Amino acid sequence: MTTEERLTSKLAEMGLTMPAAAAPKGLYRPVVIAGNLAYTSGHLPVTPDGQLITGRVGDDLDVERGQQAAALAGLGILATLKAELGSLDRVVRLVKLLGLVNCTPDFTQQPAVINGVSQLMADVFGPDAGIGARSAVGVTALPLGVPVEVEAVFEIAV
Repeated sequence: MTTEERLTSKLAEMGLTMPAAAAPKGLYRPVVIAGNLAYTSGHLPVTPDGQLITGRVGDDLDVERGQQAAALAGLGILATLKAELGSLDRVVRLVKLLGLVNCTPDFTQQPAVINGVSQLMADVFGPDAGIGARSAVGVTALPLGVPVEVEAVFEIAV
């Protein structure tokens, strides 16, 4: 099964469709390719119909809702990669994820929240290529009041 086929299957299971790649909202590039690495800018949780998910984990949102938001941010990353590369089949492996979680000061389950995007990547790219290094960090605010922002580094076939 190709990466594209795994993605289609996972999206059907989640009841989602692939969103269009988001246009930059500032002075940055959504993805930069350097050699055989693709670096994505931070992606926010946006539903396929364009709705931005907002809230703070530990206050407005629980861990499960935070995981869903993280998965949506990951879906945005996949849309950006597909637009840039032409096909996700060019992805060799996920190298690194950085997940920022907008949370209350006493919230300590940031890794559980970022598991939402980690699971999506493992499902799409497989257990070997879809699990990379990762950091999950709690912060007091994120752009537009979103609960998560995720960026990633991928090894790609050139």
